[in-house]
Amino acid sequence: MADAGFPRMPARVFTALLASDSGRLTAAELADTLRISPAAVSGAVRFLGQVNLVTREREAGSRRDRYWVHDDAWYEASVHRDRELVRWESSLREGIEALGPDTPAGARLAESLAFFGFMREELPALLGRWHDRREQLRTELTQPQDAGHPPTRAQDASSASR
Repeated sequence: MADAGFPRMPARVFTALLASDSGRLTAAELADTLRISPAAVSGAVRFLGQVNLVTREREAGSRRDRYWVHDDAWYEASVHRDRELVRWESSLREGIEALGPDTPAGARLAESLAFFGFMREELPALLGRWHDRREQLRTELTQPQDAGHPPTRAQDASSASR
């Protein structure tokens, strides 16, 4: 994740949460697991919350916060991306107006504006297809395998190609 441009500490915290069986850890558990300071955990979960990948909840009867990864973390983050696209489009329109649509810089901004408009138009359909695929995947994962017989390589390959 860090190699793809995600900040290093949020990437580590997100990975720790994602890799935990429950998907939920306290700040102390994260600090202990990753051998980082509570301040580093705090900054990382703040960032992850802003990009809609992690939610904070209070443990019942405790002052401890527990952080958890949404079951559909990437889906949720993508849904919220629409708001950012609208903001970027607005800024690009202002830039085109300031620079002039007939200038080379204005033309570059106009192409960027067209790209973000395209993304906003296509994203709902793409996310809808993912929602359908996810439901199919969850159904397949919850169906019991042949009693005592692990899936064959052909079954594994068939599943992987879907």
